[in-house]
Amino acid sequence: MLPSPRLKVSVMDDATPTRHPPASTDSVGESLTDGIAFRVLASSSRGNCSVLVITSAGHRRVFLIDAGLSPRRTSELLASTGLAADSIAGVILTHLDHDHWHPGWLSALPEGCTVHIHRRHRGRAERGGMLYLRTNVFETDFEIAPGVDARPVLGSHDDLGVAAFRFDFGRTGRALGFATDLGRATDPLVEHLEGVDVLAIESNYCPRLQAASLRPDFLKRRITGGSGHLSNEQAAEAAARIAPREHTILLHLSLDCNTPDRARRGHAWAPYALTLAHDTEPTPWIPLMWGSAPARQPRRVPTPTAVAPSLWESARA
Repeated sequence: MLPSPRLKVSVMDDATPTRHPPASTDSVGESLTDGIAFRVLASSSRGNCSVLVITSAGHRRVFLIDAGLSPRRTSELLASTGLAADSIAGVILTHLDHDHWHPGWLSALPEGCTVHIHRRHRGRAERGGMLYLRTNVFETDFEIAPGVDARPVLGSHDDLGVAAFRFDFGRTGRALGFATDLGRATDPLVEHLEGVDVLAIESNYCPRLQAASLRPDFLKRRITGGSGHLSNEQAAEAAARIAPREHTILLHLSLDCNTPDRARRGHAWAPYALTLAHDTEPTPWIPLMWGSAPARQPRRVPTPTAVAPSLWESARA
């Protein structure tokens, strides 16, 4: 459940966040206060999984963005924050690489859970045993909850590409951008995500560490050749162009070819708060909205003077 305004919300609001946050024991609370919050459960080549929670009038919807951790590990991380795996209403997949979709979910998804996959990934999904899951095959915008639209754009990654998303929360104007495993940050991608309130974007590797690594040349070419991953510099440039209003979360740091200091360097003077995702520990909750008002803004961003209409008012409109 979402943290209520009375509960402490741990949001990093300085220029020197850590990639190793404390063990995530902060519960999302017992009250079903209207609101929206996001956190990354884990992000690396070992597995990627984030959670988006939307609560209204006593009804809570839990969505996973990618499901690259085992069901058991995901359940443990969700339980540590007061969520249960059987509350997952949907899984929104960027693509089907092993670190973004764990095959254990074929038999572990709760009843009624919908798996959202891009049409470009449908063949691979069927070959991987997903044919009999409850799926939504998308190519354009789709609704995940009343008044909440997922707006995909296909980016370059290996042969089939990767879906990046802009989640728009009704007439509030609030938005979350999510983009990982990008070969390059193209103009259409930047324009698609421009001005989101919270941006989650990969910052995979340091070019110098990548070049000096013992990885085989073909793997280095795959990662750096425009269809693999974003470097720290590319991620920082993309974030600057997208210009998130409040917060940026850096995803998918390479365990071999990156460091937290190198990843955060390009964001040192950015006007948004910065959080680095970890490979085993969840990030703090990043709130987007409480009830009829936007979530509390990070300290470095001016608080809006106008109060946006409720997401749920827009759903009834």
